Amino acid sequence: MSTTMQEYIDEAEKALLHTYNRYQVVFEKGEGVYLYDIEGKKYLDFVSGIAVFALGYHNREYDDALKEQIDKIIHTSNYYYNLPAIEAAKKLKEISGMDRVFFTNSGAEAIEGAIKTARKYAYLKDGTTDHEIIAMNHSFHGRTMGALSVTGNPHYREAFEPMIGNVRFADLNDFESVEAQVTDKTCAILFETVQGEGGIYPATEEFMRKVRDLCDARDILLILDEIQCGMGRTGTMYAWQRFGIKPDVMTTAKALGCGVPVGAFLMTEKVGANSLAAGDHGTTYGGNPLACAAICKVLALFEKEDVLANVERTGAYLGRCLDELVQEFDCVKERRGVGLLQGLVFDRPVGNIITRAMDQGLVLINAGTDIIRFVPPLVIQEKHVDDMMVILRECIKEAEGEQK
Repeated sequence: MSTTMQEYIDEAEKALLHTYNRYQVVFEKGEGVYLYDIEGKKYLDFVSGIAVFALGYHNREYDDALKEQIDKIIHTSNYYYNLPAIEAAKKLKEISGMDRVFFTNSGAEAIEGAIKTARKYAYLKDGTTDHEIIAMNHSFHGRTMGALSVTGNPHYREAFEPMIGNVRFADLNDFESVEAQVTDKTCAILFETVQGEGGIYPATEEFMRKVRDLCDARDILLILDEIQCGMGRTGTMYAWQRFGIKPDVMTTAKALGCGVPVGAFLMTEKVGANSLAAGDHGTTYGGNPLACAAICKVLALFEKEDVLANVERTGAYLGRCLDELVQEFDCVKERRGVGLLQGLVFDRPVGNIITRAMDQGLVLINAGTDIIRFVPPLVIQEKHVDDMMVILRECIKEAEGEQK
């Protein structure tokens, strides 16, 4: 007798630590922009592993590149050079305009490295260890202790206090609130170029330019978190490139490996020459040949398949379609976002709409309790947006009907 989906879920609940409230589905495989559960049901995926599978599932060239690398070598450690890491670093420098790269295993680890970089940079200037970082309210940077310390949501932090300390919080797109937090001890200002978990809020060009000027005037490092909004999701490889406002340090992950766990933090030559040195930072798996082979192939496929142009085109179409829902339904209050990182704001919790959509074969995710977040594979087409809209519109109608 074959095992049912519910039996698998029951077994998972006995074995896995309950830190996620998972949807009641067991996915088995993916193809293009679709997922399939173990019973063969097909789902249109507008989550892409939370902005990870930019190229969609089962891209043949990507898969073959990983298989080829597995047949060569997967890991050696950072005591030695490896060819994929050298090539990945070179390509990542080219697309980002940054100068130095440190490969990590995740976005949270990239944030940890960025924090250490800022503190070491400031330490080398004055020899003190009481420097401060300004981060943003409603931000999200990860679940490790350092990343939590700069995450602007007290609910995530309160059970794990004390944090690393010397972190002040300001408001995104409110330059005066940032300026008010600056002291002689400020070593870095950190924010997501587009806030993701916090509600899909893009930083404005005016805000970014003023913060950049402030950092230049006071030799403060500008750190931009591009973990979710980077790698083409807004129509440029990194969201700050829309305005040409370059950070001193940048973090990237998620779609960087398109499924293989890998992240990185990058910096300018000035920061690289005046911060972390031999013995200051390390990782066993970071920059391993398999992960870096994934990066190399991802970046090559982005260029070959003209992914950025597709994001511009399909992202604009998605935005127009979501705007229709704002006009059509009283419960839909606003659409926010850039490219294929969009949010639809409701006047009520959206959990039941997302669950209904899942039942009808559409995978969505929230950003907070009242926002549906749209982070599909970057290779989706207008026809996929149309299919998504049919299901979403019906789910909203049903949810509205229940409220009456």
